[in-house]
Amino acid sequence: MPASGVTAAAIAARLSALGLPTRVEEHGRHTSVEAEVPDGLSAELWREVLDVVAAADRFGLLATSLNGRTLWAVVRRTVPTTGDVGGPGHQR
Repeated sequence: MPASGVTAAAIAARLSALGLPTRVEEHGRHTSVEAEVPDGLSAELWREVLDVVAAADRFGLLATSLNGRTLWAVVRRTVPTTGDVGGPGHQR
């Protein structure tokens, strides 16, 4: 599992421990975590949730009248570095 998957799994585990059902998906350039957020989440629990998703590269909340609220977080995969980091057009 790539490092992004490990970080995403840790985020998902912490959100699950807070009582939020989660899903983790691997993508080409990132790993995503989604969690359903119930109505009536306390301010204290919101602070804990925000502390958890702060470990991600990006996060947000999608709220619709049809699907409720879904918290999402994205952890980017690291790009391996090589000796020619600048690429063929890079002048030295």
